[in-house]
Amino acid sequence: MEQKKAFQDYYPNHMAYCYGCGRLNEHGHQIKSYWDGDETVAYFTPQPHHIAVPGYVYGGLLASLIDCHGTGSAAAAAYRAAGREMDTEPPLRFLTASLHVDYLKPTPLGIQLEIRGRIKEIKERKVVVEEWIIANGEITVRGELVAVQVPDRMIQDLVLNASNL
Repeated sequence: MEQKKAFQDYYPNHMAYCYGCGRLNEHGHQIKSYWDGDETVAYFTPQPHHIAVPGYVYGGLLASLIDCHGTGSAAAAAYRAAGREMDTEPPLRFLTASLHVDYLKPTPLGIQLEIRGRIKEIKERKVVVEEWIIANGEITVRGELVAVQVPDRMIQDLVLNASNL
């Protein structure tokens, strides 16, 4: 059975270096997000070095999962709203304008985390995504991300910078 491509797999090379979701960043998390009905989902298993205190995940990692799953979800939602496939031109890519994270409970290390998102709002070049992280069946983190479409003028800089890597 062929596995469907993740949202992040559609990112052009010049936008695929993000520490959280870039497929070309060998040291990053390389999270992969997918549609699950009207929600988006990604999975990530924190490693022992993602520790905050013994047995629990560092909060910055959890925020980065909300961040990168949210921008991927924003891109997918923009394509869906436009009735387009994610491999069509021009590319719709998003950056974080605002990130809010609430830590509800300590998140345990050593288990697979489920990151879920739901699109709250889509307006022109802005998408708002509400998200949550589930560990052992419990929501441990809630977040909201405001994503804005990458301006065309910035794309040229990204292409140039990527060619220098």
